[in-house]
Amino acid sequence: MFLGTYSPRLDDKGRLIFPAKFREELSEGLVLTRGQERCIYVFSAAEFQKVHEQMRAAPLSSKQARDYIRVFLSGASDEVPDKQGRVTIPTPLRQYAGLDRELAVVGAGSRAEIWDAQAWESYLAEQESAFSDTEDEVIPGLF
Repeated sequence: MFLGTYSPRLDDKGRLIFPAKFREELSEGLVLTRGQERCIYVFSAAEFQKVHEQMRAAPLSSKQARDYIRVFLSGASDEVPDKQGRVTIPTPLRQYAGLDRELAVVGAGSRAEIWDAQAWESYLAEQESAFSDTEDEVIPGLF
């Protein structure tokens, strides 16, 4: 499970060193892809397989499902971290997420997310005010 928020930097070659707590889960390979809210989703190879299986269950007759799957998978890149835990983030994904040198890597349970640090701070400030207003229907059974 991915938890916490970390502040790594992107190096000159577009590489990111994942937080030590994430490295074991990602050591066998990972998939980077477009996330919602202009971040990059990071899945372990095993978790991405589960996500893909869920997508395969969507009916081909659903235009919304086809559109989502196209955007999600067309931006996907499978990677294997080097011995230092570094992964190169492909240029199209860096551009999509507007990544600069300062990053936020956020644990989101079954995935991690990579955000531009400024974008994450803005998003978090906006969402924190609504956090206390969340109703139990949003996440059934949580409260």
